[in-house]
Amino acid sequence: MRGSLLPIDGSNMKECFRLATFNLENLDWSPTRETEFARRMAVLKPILRDLSADVVCLQEVDAQKTPTQRASEHLPRRFLALDRLLADTPYEAFHRATSARPGTGVPADVHNLAILSRWPLGEQRQIHHDIVAKWSWTPPRENGAAPAPVEITWDRPLLYACVAMPDGAPLHVINLHLRAPRAVPVASTPNARERPSSRAFAQGQFLAAQKREGQALEARLFTERLFDRDPGARIAICGDFNADEHDAPTRLLRGAPEENAGADFPRALEALETRVAPERRFSVIHAGRPTLIDHILVSRALAGAAREVAIINEGLQDEAWAAEPIVGSLHAPVVATFDFAGAPARSP
Repeated sequence: MRGSLLPIDGSNMKECFRLATFNLENLDWSPTRETEFARRMAVLKPILRDLSADVVCLQEVDAQKTPTQRASEHLPRRFLALDRLLADTPYEAFHRATSARPGTGVPADVHNLAILSRWPLGEQRQIHHDIVAKWSWTPPRENGAAPAPVEITWDRPLLYACVAMPDGAPLHVINLHLRAPRAVPVASTPNARERPSSRAFAQGQFLAAQKREGQALEARLFTERLFDRDPGARIAICGDFNADEHDAPTRLLRGAPEENAGADFPRALEALETRVAPERRFSVIHAGRPTLIDHILVSRALAGAAREVAIINEGLQDEAWAAEPIVGSLHAPVVATFDFAGAPARSP
């Protein structure tokens, strides 16, 4: 285990609960890779158990064909790897919401989202251009050639679930996995040869930013709708933002400028990682540089009850140099404990 957390008194579950987010790093399984999967399970299961979470947001959950399914059969994939990961853990009996490939109602091959909850789930839905419409962008003309418009659409949906908490107040959870800041492939101009030009790279990077920030905006606008229904709502946005705490997507999701999130912005969300000591404030290591891209943002109703926040990152592998196949995950889980019976503790 990468760290330890204070236990929750089981007799006080009505006032206390633990919320976590964890990118499982392409959780997949196949009959031909049983040994590799067993090694991953030997690492991931203890981490999940020790989180002792009541509500968990998971990212990068792949879906698989059943072993008896023929390649020619177009049957829906199932969450076989997730089922095996959760087997023989407390999460096996949790209520579950999962995302689907937009427009199909069935799981995508890769990078699905899941919300697990000890308590029943009420409203569940995924959000994919329900609020922010798709749009197109036409690259500038080059050498007289008119490039084709490029459609800007999200790589995957957001996942929302309303948790029926024991004290009667609903918990609104939004699980997301925003696009990584990698350039979107842009078709080369007629005069380009072999490798993409620096112009194409710059345009592709711009498109990636549009996708990432556009979906962050959609998540924020959905959050505004929750606040419209209940200004004091308990709201948590969790997941892999592929952005640090100062990047535009995180700022969009918080809903207020960092220098002014007080009385003027009652709907601002607090980034709970600010309660973690700076030297421990990272969830990924890339080429020797620790960075924080996995987050839990919460409304005031939750922030006031946050008691302990931890990023379980001891022994985290460097994603730039990690050997294949990955054992465990290259992301650290982030977990927060809330106590509605006592005063919050804000020290790191």
